[in-house]
Amino acid sequence: MTSQQVMPTGIIPNAAPALPVVTLPMVQQAAQAIHGAVLNTDCDESRTLGEILRCHIWLKFENLQFTAAFKERGALNRLLALTAAERKAGVIAMSAGNHAQGVAYHAKRLGVASTIIMPVGTPMVKIENTRRHGATVIVTGATLEDSAAFAQAQGRQHGLTFIHPYDDPLVIAGQGTIALEMLQAVPAIDTLVVPVGGGGLISGMAVAAKGLKPDVRIIGVQAALYPSMYNAVKHQSLPMRGDTLAEGIAVKAPGRITTEIVERLVDDIVLVTEDELERAVSMLIAIEKTVVEGAGAAGLAAMLAHPQLFHGRNVGLVLCGGNIDTRLLASVLTRELAREGRLSQLAIDLVDRPGQLAAVATLLGEAGANIVEVSHQQTFSALPAKATLLEVVIETRDREHLDETVARMRGAGFHVEVQSNPGGRH
Repeated sequence: MTSQQVMPTGIIPNAAPALPVVTLPMVQQAAQAIHGAVLNTDCDESRTLGEILRCHIWLKFENLQFTAAFKERGALNRLLALTAAERKAGVIAMSAGNHAQGVAYHAKRLGVASTIIMPVGTPMVKIENTRRHGATVIVTGATLEDSAAFAQAQGRQHGLTFIHPYDDPLVIAGQGTIALEMLQAVPAIDTLVVPVGGGGLISGMAVAAKGLKPDVRIIGVQAALYPSMYNAVKHQSLPMRGDTLAEGIAVKAPGRITTEIVERLVDDIVLVTEDELERAVSMLIAIEKTVVEGAGAAGLAAMLAHPQLFHGRNVGLVLCGGNIDTRLLASVLTRELAREGRLSQLAIDLVDRPGQLAAVATLLGEAGANIVEVSHQQTFSALPAKATLLEVVIETRDREHLDETVARMRGAGFHVEVQSNPGGRH
């Protein structure tokens, strides 16, 4: 099979030729090809998560790859298939970040010039990391599909080989090496939970896992805001819109090759909300001390949202990426503290006379609450002229402790409201 024979025709081809077949031997060949250049990451059991979810859970730490994502597996396998002429001309790719870094990093290792097209809104950490790997980065296009069209046009104009992020047999085979490693490390795994965007990861893993162990269950996970593969295989038309924490899997059009494989080999696809993604990111930091991006936490989010699907099973989760902006991560962690009742904002109506602020501070201290932030507002308030609004951010142990603290303050005669937590929870 030559490089030209496996090049994808694009996301939305004009014709519908017979789809290339991805096989277990192709995945095994990919494993040999990338051996030594890509980490065989740890696949470790999480006893704490297993106890919470009443099953056995093994985590595949792809967030610990050099580029902090699994994408370099498929990118490298595709780059190794370039002809001498293609290597000399260079490659082009479109990506929201992780595929970009995988292509850029391994292209630089192989002495191949790379150009990466990234959609507007791509996290800055992914853009800067891609540039750091030596790629020429062009940020354009409102969606991945817009960026793809631009990349393909640029590729044709300048004679560059287009490296598709998911709808390419060699890319799919490279991603499938994760399943080989997981089943080799833990043969008892009977369920794999895999994030889904365009479908390259789950397609490759399904081919490999079902080839080795036909009765293994494959469960895909998509963000509810971008249910593209869910729509394709379940023949639904759920809307796709908005900003998702899992921008790495926010794909509006899954691949043709990947959709066929998913329809044939994947047992189910479930959707997760933004709240569930945020909770999963926070739990992985708190329990496993590992940083993942939204897409990387999608598998755990699915287990938290649908625990009945996994009770008593031996589950393998892929932490597929760890490239999350630090400011976004801080926001996610703070919002989760608010949901748990550990960080709350109280709005307190005070009579404007000396000692009121001190009285509030004393009550909060006696309740065991920690004051994090204070805002004292009189001018820009709807309260009467002799009243003032005090907004206090406090730390409490949990929801019960918060309720006890508020009850103590109301019992002392203060009018207190707990302002809404993220996600609309109170």
